[in-house]
Amino acid sequence: MAQASADTIYVLNGPNLNLLGTREPEKYGHEKLSDVEKLCAATAAQFGLKADCRQSNREGELIDFIHEAHAKKAAGIVINAGGYSHTSIALHDAIKAVNIPTVEVHVTNIHARESFRHHSFTAMAAFASLAGFGIDGYRLAISGLAARIGAKAKT
Repeated sequence: MAQASADTIYVLNGPNLNLLGTREPEKYGHEKLSDVEKLCAATAAQFGLKADCRQSNREGELIDFIHEAHAKKAAGIVINAGGYSHTSIALHDAIKAVNIPTVEVHVTNIHARESFRHHSFTAMAAFASLAGFGIDGYRLAISGLAARIGAKAKT
């Protein structure tokens, strides 16, 4: 794993996001997780930041990534916790515990979907939440995070 530092942001993707591009493309689009990771790396670089992209289908591993971000003094976190957004008090607590600026992102508009998706525990722990912009939401999340931490766009 890459060494994190104050110029690193963690981009964490939860369950089933490894299936982007093939899982319900009418909802989630045709872009793959590798496309998300390239977008995040390029966007972070515009602000002099590095994106450390990770994906796990396991809640505990996502929590470990959050704790690692704290231990390595990462500048921020962008998280798409997938279905765990709506169920995981443990992810909420981990985000709150580390006190790292965090943005939640969702590829689809969770508020226009099933009612059980309308509540997000991770959004309650984040300073901002984006939903419905497709994978471009990650670019917007990193731009917003960069503004929050005072990282300026490089020319």
